[in-house]
Amino acid sequence: MLFMPPKNKKILVWLSGGVDSAVVAYLLREAGHEVSCGFMINYISDTSDCPTLVDLEEAKKVAEYLGLPFHTFDFREEYEKRIVNYIYEGYQKWLTPNPDILCNNLVKFDCFLEEALEYGFDKIATGHYARITSSVIPAEAGIQSRVSVNTILASTRLDPRIREDDKKTYHLLKWIDPNKDQTYFLSRLNQFQLSHALFPIGHLTKPEVREIARKAGLPNSERKDSQGLCFIGKVSMKEFLEKRLEKRPGNILNIHGKILGAHEGAFSYTIWQRKGIQVGGGPALFVIAKDIANNTITVGTEAELELYSSELTATDWHWIGEIREFPFRAQAKIRYRQEDQDIECVQDGESRIRIRFHTQQRAITSGQTIVIYDGEELIASGIIE
Repeated sequence: MLFMPPKNKKILVWLSGGVDSAVVAYLLREAGHEVSCGFMINYISDTSDCPTLVDLEEAKKVAEYLGLPFHTFDFREEYEKRIVNYIYEGYQKWLTPNPDILCNNLVKFDCFLEEALEYGFDKIATGHYARITSSVIPAEAGIQSRVSVNTILASTRLDPRIREDDKKTYHLLKWIDPNKDQTYFLSRLNQFQLSHALFPIGHLTKPEVREIARKAGLPNSERKDSQGLCFIGKVSMKEFLEKRLEKRPGNILNIHGKILGAHEGAFSYTIWQRKGIQVGGGPALFVIAKDIANNTITVGTEAELELYSSELTATDWHWIGEIREFPFRAQAKIRYRQEDQDIECVQDGESRIRIRFHTQQRAITSGQTIVIYDGEELIASGIIE
């Protein structure tokens, strides 16, 4: 069933320029809400086909067609500090960060949400393929059961914006189509953010969304889904990193230590990467290890054992809602669209969680996010060490 708030709510829809958010605005308007549209300017590239400027024009067309107020929000400074710097710092440490997840947590559902609340909106709505439900907290449970904190990490803090009289726990559930479920990218959201968020197309399939757009006559009904780095577009990560990070040539080795070729900067390679390895001939090679001290990358075939592991450690642990006691069994993903993997989570010291997989995992990558599920519900996430 379509999750909608009581009628006459004041809702700010984040228009991305794509069809999903356009259908969100249309559905909310048709449901009788007071709807406005907002567009975030987070990054403007120096190319002639800058995705931000193209998306902005598409979003304007949708708002105008629907007869809805349209606002722009300039978050370029915040995006630079919180996302772009995070990307560069991560790769400098030879990690492979996931900026799309951080962008949701620190820009869409932080900067954009805060602006919406300041201007008197009750909720923000986006075109994410996910679902939000809520449940009433038993009186004896107390506030700790509904706060997205991890008591074993010293860095966590109680969110002062959560009202004492809010008697609900908000649950983030997978979308109905596992192939396009986007909960992975929402895995760092907290209770406050979920309490003010709407995902109105969480009950629809992509073809159904397209059909609604066509029947409503939306100007972007046939526009293709966006791809590439969040708000930056279809630029290669290597090209993006070389804008700031200095090239540092080194050797490409096989698993026996033999030199096969040279690289211009190991920071731009990720575990399991296949393209861009400057070694010709023979079977397809994958990056299976990086050595910071010696500035080398090691490559091997898909069958090489170095690509597989049965456990990992995670830090910066984040609970979406209820805090579980360790150890516990659940399911997990180490990358978007991966099938759920059976796991056991145990506490490893004061600040780490150890995750043991029932089957060996391919290409576990430091800096990426592991997301934990209990059936359909996303319950926690951590950063892979």
